[in-house]
Amino acid sequence: MAGHLGRGGHPPGRPVTDGARAGRTASARGRRPGPTETREAILAEAREMFADKGYDGTSLRAIARAAGVDPALVHHFFGTKEGVFVEAMRFPVDPAVVLPHLLSQPHERLGESIVRTFLQVWDDPDRRAPILAMLRSAMTNERAAAMMREFVTSALLVRAEAAGAVSRLSIQAAVGQMIGVMILRYVLLVEPMASASEDELVALVAPTLQRYLD
Repeated sequence: MAGHLGRGGHPPGRPVTDGARAGRTASARGRRPGPTETREAILAEAREMFADKGYDGTSLRAIARAAGVDPALVHHFFGTKEGVFVEAMRFPVDPAVVLPHLLSQPHERLGESIVRTFLQVWDDPDRRAPILAMLRSAMTNERAAAMMREFVTSALLVRAEAAGAVSRLSIQAAVGQMIGVMILRYVLLVEPMASASEDELVALVAPTLQRYLD
């Protein structure tokens, strides 16, 4: 939780801009910071800005300025602000990839596709951990809640609605349903939900999601 909300996402006692300072220190010694150092410096500044200013209040240009690099370099490494957020906050999926895949499915199978996508992501402990950290933070910290709300609205809900496939309320209902299932299955470990197979959960939950989306 603290990893997503602290200054720069760093543990207590660690300088908030280690990455940027490392790059500047390397330059001061006469050595240009390498791509890895520069990339990490950008992510450190981005993490801090997203936590402080929220998703909507942060721009690629501002991140670049804070990291002391050209905005074109940020674009080169991450493509868009959304791409920076996904990397900086360790968001487990890239909406720019996942959403087009989901929306390319036949409408009558959209509920099933959402269930399987959620299960694939949450079944991986490395991808599940940052989601849980963000959810816990959002439930206790208004800044964290605002950051997640802005990102989810901009990257997922608005885009899905603009594609004409589903309404914003419908996709919110579907996502809310799946978050509840994931909490029961992977956090509370409630049986038999925790040990049910993927196909069992798809057969059980997908029709409900499909009803929302229809």
